[in-house]
Amino acid sequence: MTATPSHLDLPARRRRNARLIAALTTAVGACASAAQALYQPVADAPPGQEAVVVDPLPVVYLSHTAAPLLEAARAEDEARWPAVVEWEREQSRRAFAARVALARAQEIVEEPGVPGPVPLPTAEQGAAIDLAGAGDAVAELWREDPAQALALAQELAAGGEFTAAEVLDTAVDTAIGAGLLALADARTASDPGLMAEQCLQAVPYLVLAVALASADPH
Repeated sequence: MTATPSHLDLPARRRRNARLIAALTTAVGACASAAQALYQPVADAPPGQEAVVVDPLPVVYLSHTAAPLLEAARAEDEARWPAVVEWEREQSRRAFAARVALARAQEIVEEPGVPGPVPLPTAEQGAAIDLAGAGDAVAELWREDPAQALALAQELAAGGEFTAAEVLDTAVDTAIGAGLLALADARTASDPGLMAEQCLQAVPYLVLAVALASADPH
């Protein structure tokens, strides 16, 4: 791995991703508020009242706006740290090239199999898939043991085929994707109670994304 240039003082990831982290916490609060708009009218209604009017619009609105909110926050973080972003991208390009080279070397030494109905991924596609898999593994392990998950990110980076930061960033994407999927499910839920429950199911994923975006591999 290339050392950090002496003139570039890398910020802690909590600072590097500050706008994204803030947007994630905003989304967590919005999930609670949207669910409350469905639960509170029922709690306030007299015990004998059967029909209770609730407001599903906050859940629907959040499900449509969460992704743009988070994307805008990412863009703001990149605009705040242009030199750091360029350095990160260069490290990622080097790691990607190393994964592609490794995949091509493996293709040379492995015996060709019988062609199947689905073409095998190219070396470049395989390199992208490997990064996605690494991020998924770190995100999953983080739920059980954050220290081990951070150690896994560092271990993956040791050979030069990944950077620890890009593995953690990919894990953030995994967590955010799961949260956004939960919000999309909430929007199409069949009844208000289920809508509220599924909206709240997004919260653990968004909190996980905060933790991963804050984690420093060093």
